[in-house]
Amino acid sequence: MSESRRGLLLINTGPGKGKTTAALGTAMRAVGNGMRVLMLQFLKGSWHYGELDAAAAFGENFVLKQMGRGFVKVGGAETDQEDVRMVEAAWAEAREAIYSGEWDMVVLDEINYAINYKMLDPEVVAEALRGRPEMVHVILTGRNAHPLLVELADTVTEMREVKHAYTKGILAQRGIEY
Repeated sequence: MSESRRGLLLINTGPGKGKTTAALGTAMRAVGNGMRVLMLQFLKGSWHYGELDAAAAFGENFVLKQMGRGFVKVGGAETDQEDVRMVEAAWAEAREAIYSGEWDMVVLDEINYAINYKMLDPEVVAEALRGRPEMVHVILTGRNAHPLLVELADTVTEMREVKHAYTKGILAQRGIEY
């Protein structure tokens, strides 16, 4: 096995908790190693998550932007065209960031949902990822990662729920879920 250094494509997927949290941990490690990281949250927006404040503490080396409105209705007539427009704008910004030379790592949080909800074409995403600059790392998160992207990825981690407090009636906890 020859040693080579290149940007990796990582996917955090599966029905369990921790996909975004794992991406944030990797992003934090990258920042700690002097890398510049951009995290675009495709469908999140309007709510305040603790990671927004944490990212701000890193200054310009770690930028986190919410690109959506939060809750999204999907399926046929249910899919709001404003949400589709926001996903398309988020993808345009993501693609530009990946190719800009400004970022060492770009995290596309919840992009798998946008693809799964047919708001974004997986082939368009795959084509951009195939041609990205050699040293740019990209992390995709969200359930139901598209098989085309799973095939393209260097590392795929599937989160599996073994047990969750919510099933016992315990509400989402600040600092744990948000």
